Amino acid sequence: MTVQRITAGYLPGLRDDEVQWQVLPFEQDGLRLEVSVPVLGAAQMQALAQRVRIAADRHLRTMAVADIIDVLDRAIARLLDRDDPYRRLAETWLPVVSGYDADMVRLGLTGFFKTFRAAQLRRFVAEDFANPAVLDGFQPAPKGGAVRAFGPDLLVHSWAGNVPALSLWSLVCGLLVKAPGIGKLASAEPLFAGWFVRLLAEVHPPLADCLAVVWWSGAGGEEADALYAQADTVLAYGGNPTLAALRQRLPVTTRFLPHGHKLGFGLVGAAALDTLKAPAVARLAAWDVMRYDQQGCYSPQVFYVERGAPVPPRAFADYLAAELANLQRRFARRPLALEEGTAVARWQQAVEWAGDGQQLLGPVDAPWSVAYSDSLQPLAPTALYRTIAVVGVDRLDAVVPVAAAQREYLQTAGIAASPEELYRLAGLLGAAGVTRVSAIGSMSMPEAGWHHDGRFNLIDLVRMTEIEQSAELAAQPFAPYSD
Repeated sequence: MTVQRITAGYLPGLRDDEVQWQVLPFEQDGLRLEVSVPVLGAAQMQALAQRVRIAADRHLRTMAVADIIDVLDRAIARLLDRDDPYRRLAETWLPVVSGYDADMVRLGLTGFFKTFRAAQLRRFVAEDFANPAVLDGFQPAPKGGAVRAFGPDLLVHSWAGNVPALSLWSLVCGLLVKAPGIGKLASAEPLFAGWFVRLLAEVHPPLADCLAVVWWSGAGGEEADALYAQADTVLAYGGNPTLAALRQRLPVTTRFLPHGHKLGFGLVGAAALDTLKAPAVARLAAWDVMRYDQQGCYSPQVFYVERGAPVPPRAFADYLAAELANLQRRFARRPLALEEGTAVARWQQAVEWAGDGQQLLGPVDAPWSVAYSDSLQPLAPTALYRTIAVVGVDRLDAVVPVAAAQREYLQTAGIAASPEELYRLAGLLGAAGVTRVSAIGSMSMPEAGWHHDGRFNLIDLVRMTEIEQSAELAAQPFAPYSD
């Protein structure tokens, strides 16, 4: 077996021989990858936090947002270049650590990175701030006085490893609000964050000094508590139990921004179900199911399909099954761990035993599963890993109360319907708790600057400082020209 070793993380001011290292092993097709991740003590973590803060005061906070965007754009341009060393590292090793098909990862990275080019980042900032200059200095407020936005004194990122390169999103958000950041690597994907900061160190070295990438096992111990005690803002991704436990260990004064489990679903209206449109919509739906094997919070788990069109819901389910079979030949599902395979088998068995018109389409041993029901079913999670439910309904409005029952887990709904239906349904679903409505086929590819879980990505990170109009007026008599 061929063995490859990679050192992960990024520790400005610390030498490799000053920290301990833990090896995380990964294997795929006769190749063993050993990723060494840094293990810091509590005192080292405190010193690291202080170092990135000082660097941010010297460098990051003195930069204009436009200049930060320029640096990020140059780094992203390199990641979009398939001949760049960092892009080659990503294409080579992210499939190994994630288990995802190499072509799926390649296409996914390209689509993801494109949302971080300069034009998109400018839109991203403008989405949250009517006047982005408030990130650079005090700006006139419409009510009088002036206002300025300040990023966190220290932003801690806790990343999940379900989707490769997920860490890029929060790293960029932190830099745009000029926050020094320390990120905790996910054991399932410990590579990309460190690579990105090293790339920044080549593009603009002072910026990289404002960031660090660390690791600890599980929930961590004294080293994690030492870091959390230093942070005024924690941005975390992961399972809901993990996030709930993290919330409990944070100081009450720490701003906590969690992103946990969500349930995605799609609505296919009669207008999209003639003999020409329905196969195309099913193909797009299959792509949403296939991308990263439904591991994203935005991935669909149920499609509700309207009756009364030339293509009935059951035929749409057959189209979807055929498209998933085609995609399996191009982008094979990653091998499942024992517990993952057991969960899929249990879900398939539950469908077969449910009765009330539910049936499983396709071979039971296929690396994808479509369950069809001709009666309205609750919005419930599947087993993921390309397991999807299709439900026939008389009217799409019937889905609204079903979705509302899962309000706390709602995020993305994909809709294939006429323009009038799109806005009508979006209004109903928004009131039910949905925060993102996309086209089917784009559910698993959010746009730049989307409001993750219905929140503002940048505004939630900042605090606003106001100079009231009274202070401006009171200062006038003290001006040299007042005499």
